[in-house]
Amino acid sequence: MKALVTGGGGFLGGAIVQHLLEAGYAVGSFSRGSYPQLLKLGVEVLQGDLADAEAVQEACRDCQIVFHVAAKAGIWGGAEAYYRTNVTGTENVIAACRTLGISRLVYTSTPSVVFDGHDLEGVDERVPYAEHYKAAYPATKATAERLVLAANNESLGTVALRPHLIWGPGDTHLVPGIIARGRKGRLRRVGHTSKLVDFTYIENAAQAHLLAGDRLSPGSPIAGRAFFISQGEPVPLWDFINRILKAAHLPPVSRTISPDFAYAAGWLCELLYRTLRLRGEPPITRFLAEELATSHWFNIAAAREELGYQPRVSVEEGLKRLETWLSTSSYLSRSSSL
Repeated sequence: MKALVTGGGGFLGGAIVQHLLEAGYAVGSFSRGSYPQLLKLGVEVLQGDLADAEAVQEACRDCQIVFHVAAKAGIWGGAEAYYRTNVTGTENVIAACRTLGISRLVYTSTPSVVFDGHDLEGVDERVPYAEHYKAAYPATKATAERLVLAANNESLGTVALRPHLIWGPGDTHLVPGIIARGRKGRLRRVGHTSKLVDFTYIENAAQAHLLAGDRLSPGSPIAGRAFFISQGEPVPLWDFINRILKAAHLPPVSRTISPDFAYAAGWLCELLYRTLRLRGEPPITRFLAEELATSHWFNIAAAREELGYQPRVSVEEGLKRLETWLSTSSYLSRSSSL
């Protein structure tokens, strides 16, 4: 059986590729970049743009299941670029599955599709999509998730997974961002209480995707549904961040700003970056300020019961593995230029 992983060279995509290989799948990867390490594993590596419908269809050919992981992520950037990758790209994946008769599509979504700037404490999949979004990423991911779930029918089974804040050894986004900001002294606690937040260790996130793929088929109980994925053990946000900083031999975050100040700073930074057309990413945005000031943890009972999902690696064990990786790899020396 052959599986395609879009974004197979990325952090989560690569972990899913590894799990698929171990499960005996033939695996193809479709990404914009070139990944020699995947070739060494025997993966068919295909290069292309998700917005190119013909390239996507060719990548999906001869596959029985598609894991659509690739996306444009971030807290800043023009809406057009996000729409091109996250929405048009997803439309192309769905069309390819239909044209080629592929019966299973597992889509990587995000809990940000339901985040409206307020606390999310133990909510389950009944919580509605947010009415308004302050960033292009959650807005386009919500549109794409709706498309995937609406595409579910008698010939194509679809499912959307919402893993929250994936991290672990090999991380290319969350951990590097925390370390880079910590090294530059740009981290501030938002609010005087540390809100509870869910995270997802990389191995657990990949495991959830394979479990969903195994249980998915047209008309199956999970088809056409979305599932929150996390550790199932929310932790105080700033405690977690400080543990990562400690593993990187950096001091903990000590300075605090109010949520209102953080939001105002985000609004001002967005205005300046748009008006002056500054390059890069603002140090803070309204979306990020709200994320840092609120609780967001989720009831994963549906994933446990319907997918058979049980996090294999705890937060504590994951942090130990992360610290070992940081101390034994060349990551810290390489990241000093971030």
